[in-house]
Amino acid sequence: MLYVGIDQHRKQLTVNVRDESGNVILRRQVSTEWKKVRAFFDEVRDLAQAHDGYMSVVEICGFNDWLLKLLPEHGCRETIIVQPGDKSSHKTDRRDASGLSETLWINRDRISQGLPVRGLRRIQLPDPAAQADRRLTSQRHDVGRELTRSINRMKAVLRRHNLEQECPTKGIQTQRARKWLNELSLSPVERAELNHQLARQDLLRKQLNELQIAIFRRFESNPVAQLISTLPGAAAYSSLGLASRIGDIRRFKHPRSLANYWGLTPGSRSSGETDRLGSITKQGSALARFLLGQLVLHVLRKDAWMRLWFRQIKRRRGSKIARVAVMRRLSTILWHMVSKQEPYMYGGPPRARLDRSAPADRPAADRPAADRPVANDRT
Repeated sequence: MLYVGIDQHRKQLTVNVRDESGNVILRRQVSTEWKKVRAFFDEVRDLAQAHDGYMSVVEICGFNDWLLKLLPEHGCRETIIVQPGDKSSHKTDRRDASGLSETLWINRDRISQGLPVRGLRRIQLPDPAAQADRRLTSQRHDVGRELTRSINRMKAVLRRHNLEQECPTKGIQTQRARKWLNELSLSPVERAELNHQLARQDLLRKQLNELQIAIFRRFESNPVAQLISTLPGAAAYSSLGLASRIGDIRRFKHPRSLANYWGLTPGSRSSGETDRLGSITKQGSALARFLLGQLVLHVLRKDAWMRLWFRQIKRRRGSKIARVAVMRRLSTILWHMVSKQEPYMYGGPPRARLDRSAPADRPAADRPAADRPVANDRT
């Protein structure tokens, strides 16, 4: 068996090939032009015939798709996709490719048996449907951010002349406000800037409506997303975004595994008697963390028992840490919901309720002290 490490870039591939003894038998930089890259992997396939085939390892990036389809066509038995390693002061493409092939060769037995490898963060690619859902929800997120930027730029024009207070409505997104903005007298340069932002917003809103329609159609055919929509405040966009970033729930052995996958667990630097926990790792999906952060507001508003738990942490650690704790708890709740095919339960599962009624249904004097109204607590 040959072990091929590939460092992929836009214009070239840096390839390092090792044999069964771990010796490097081929180093090459190959252009990504179709004719040259196909000819090279034909050469690798012919070379591997005397070694019972080859395996490859490649780091994840935004344009792996074509390479992952090309490798099986040229005799690759298995392609391992991993997260990029830590940055080094002596980083080069040749060293990266050599390190990938050496890691693949050293751990060849564990990889062939499907066992985890310490220090090798292997990636499981989503199926085509989940990949389409991820791209669709990512586009929806990006368009929403661009619309917010455009609105803020338009407000900046008004604030430069202290004109925002003259708007006939509270916000500048109403029809009356739009008519006022079109008739507003400004300098030629700023009038052109305002017109540009208004036209940009019309285009972004049109794109947003088209994406919402496409998301809702895919949401209706996704049972996991429909199950997640039982969370307070979870509509089609957030439900489909989280469902597509969970994938097969069976690959997460424990509820905490999903929180770790999304980067919601604290980092650790421990040695001897020193045990230091830092901020969350943020090594998972940024969009999943964003959606959970939005759902926190709805969950705390509608679920009294979750709100009680949040307030207890808030008093000890502050509101920001308490919200992240709720996000982490929501990820573990999602694991139970998806793995057990159960909808969201207000107040937790029955065994956690201890046969008590919800705090909202009990008189204020009988409620737990932490759930009574607190001065200056608007959460």
